[in-house]
Amino acid sequence: MPDTRFFDRSGPFSLSQLAEIGKARINEPLPPSLKLESLFYDVAPLEDAIENTVGVLHNSKYLKNLKFSRAGVCILEDKHIESAPQTAAILVTNTPYRSYALIAQAFYPEAFSCSYAANQETHIHPSANIGYNSKLEPGVIIAANVRIGVNTTIAANSVIGQGVVIGDNCQIGANVSISHSLIGNQVTIHAGTRMGQAGFGFFMDEAGHVQVPQLGRVLIEDRVEIGANVTIDRGSAHDTVIGAGTRIDNLVHIAHNVRLGKGCVIVAQVGISGSTNVGDFTAIAGQAGLTGHLKIGKGVRIAAQSGVMRDITEGMTVGGSPAVPVSQWHRQTIALQKLISKKERA
Repeated sequence: MPDTRFFDRSGPFSLSQLAEIGKARINEPLPPSLKLESLFYDVAPLEDAIENTVGVLHNSKYLKNLKFSRAGVCILEDKHIESAPQTAAILVTNTPYRSYALIAQAFYPEAFSCSYAANQETHIHPSANIGYNSKLEPGVIIAANVRIGVNTTIAANSVIGQGVVIGDNCQIGANVSISHSLIGNQVTIHAGTRMGQAGFGFFMDEAGHVQVPQLGRVLIEDRVEIGANVTIDRGSAHDTVIGAGTRIDNLVHIAHNVRLGKGCVIVAQVGISGSTNVGDFTAIAGQAGLTGHLKIGKGVRIAAQSGVMRDITEGMTVGGSPAVPVSQWHRQTIALQKLISKKERA
């Protein structure tokens, strides 16, 4: 559920109010423990939800999460009613993600704010806790309730948003902005990187796209190095996670809910779409692109400019677009060259 260091919650809302806000139909009969006046206090991923929270199924890949969810309210399509837990109230709609977006907006109306240090009279907020021997260069702004460890340096003109935690012995470059993030020890972040901004999350609608509040965080584990001008979006509901010892080159984009394992190497201009999981010690070469909701196994190698559109099992090396096993990619390249040569001779 959303971290209260970063997000202020409204509500609660009754079941009937949620149906009205989300423009959804209440499936009847209700479970015996629930009424139209029953109150709900938050939104959460299906697998993390509890009895007084609202979850959504908007991708059939996550049907197993629906079956075992403890959510008090589940938003879903009519065809998935039979898979829902019998203890939950069901809000039925043809567009569950749209309904979820509207309900999440009601709980978190301030989630779209871009301010890092609102109503702050000084560059360093009095509530900030800055550790021994840490150095803040000119122009640095530290917002409320920030915690910075010992021996950490933050270079000129960087902005650290409300509630951010930065560990010991970190190096933060110039003109970096960090919000909605928890950062471990011995982390290096080079100049110009943007971390914790809202992910590219909305429901596409001809009547006007509906923004989905991005209510997760960015978690950076120990000994990570992040290059210049990297963008790492905070999660939409889950967190975006960068595993210990990972190295990220310049100009990489990591979207909401992505999870990178330990010791990964991500080369320049790679783009990883939302909710993709990358296993430990995977290497992704320059300009490769990965679509969303993929599972990339441990120790995978992805060649430069590859377009990854399917899951990849542990230890594989792939290349091409769409990406295939590297031996197959080489055969395709040779076959194409032979075809072109034959046509030129004709």
